[in-house]
Amino acid sequence: MLGKVVIANRGEIALRILRACREMGIKTVAVHSTADNNLKHVLLADETVCIGPPQSADSYLNMPAIISAAEVTDAVAIHPGYGFLSENADFAERVVTSGFIFIGPPASAIREMGDKVAAIRAMKAAGVPTVPGSDGPLSDNAEENLRIGRDIGYPVIIKAAGGGGGRGMRVVHSEASLIAAISVTQAEARSAFGNETVYMEKFLEKPRHIEFQVLADNHGNAIHLGERDCSMQRRHQKVVEEAPAPGITEEQRNRIGERCVRACQKMGYRSAGTFEFLYQDGEFYFIEMNTRLQVEHPVTEMITNVDIVREQLRIAAGEKLSLSQDQVKLTGHAIECRINAEDPKTFMPSPGLVHLWHPPGGPGIRVESHIYSGYRVPPYYDSMIGKIIAHGNDRPTAIARMRNALSEVVIEGIKTNVPLHQEIFQHSAFQAGGTDIHYLEKRLGL
Repeated sequence: MLGKVVIANRGEIALRILRACREMGIKTVAVHSTADNNLKHVLLADETVCIGPPQSADSYLNMPAIISAAEVTDAVAIHPGYGFLSENADFAERVVTSGFIFIGPPASAIREMGDKVAAIRAMKAAGVPTVPGSDGPLSDNAEENLRIGRDIGYPVIIKAAGGGGGRGMRVVHSEASLIAAISVTQAEARSAFGNETVYMEKFLEKPRHIEFQVLADNHGNAIHLGERDCSMQRRHQKVVEEAPAPGITEEQRNRIGERCVRACQKMGYRSAGTFEFLYQDGEFYFIEMNTRLQVEHPVTEMITNVDIVREQLRIAAGEKLSLSQDQVKLTGHAIECRINAEDPKTFMPSPGLVHLWHPPGGPGIRVESHIYSGYRVPPYYDSMIGKIIAHGNDRPTAIARMRNALSEVVIEGIKTNVPLHQEIFQHSAFQAGGTDIHYLEKRLGL
């Protein structure tokens, strides 16, 4: 097993990784910025190394500083968590060439899946269903692009090959707007991602966002852990996630899950990963693969009883997956609410001192958070300060338990989006299940 691991992240995910390491007897090194001296995992880690000032570019995105921290502490591996450098192929490559283990997939897989055009080609080769589209990057041939648009049928969406997180995309409703939209998206992609390559897909007007969790080891074994529904979104950012997805049949789960597994084996993938799909009218359409641990991994853990971070650590140590596909059983239903330090109406960040923190409890409740009474939420990073997860024997029970949990939580000193979650759980449409990705924004009038 790994002797010592550098946790190259912050906040709740860093604490989550630390807990898994301690449970497995692995020593930990917490790297942190000067703004994060009092983070919970920093206070608990075996060793700590300050890697720079508050700005992410000078600390959590500083590759040489993180690798140097691994060198000076005699660590053997680096876990990137999610965000920051977790899907940076160059970082994964530099970690390995520096003599350390990257707790994640090979750099080649990160690079291939980071290019949306290459990812779609790989999925097609593995039999994973994809959105009807240009089947490759768009050229500068206007007539050819107009033909592709007519063949796909409007509306279409122009996407940057190097985009993500909702950036680098533009919906086109008519042929008259297509050429200008391609040009503008190329310019934006060049500026934001350093890659002007764009492609075209059919725009699905009322899809759900459904994703499949996979695990793969270095011995050719791969499994899926079922699906999650992440359709409750605001500006392409997930707000509430649940597993399994309402209305998805076991036949659909097995069919798509098996294809995701086949794709992992075909590309030589390892570690945890997530295949993201749009789902509409009974059909799944691949959109991208996240080559890292997801924020919403706890809902899958709750219904499968599989510790995904533990599996990541075991895989990185060269061990085989601890279970096979036929041993994966889905039990009950789980829902997660992302708790953000932000105004629940304007969504403006609300950093500051947490005067009082009282987490909820009760049957089936799990809380993932790094905050505590007296902790100061810094203004430099993402506003998420925790997650509340509720599990029950069925979806109505999970919803009831989450409503109880939201009524119990106390966070004083800063504003949070807890009132927004409380409102969502009163919605009849959410209670019925199966809302599309546009539902929340329409409800909020955005």
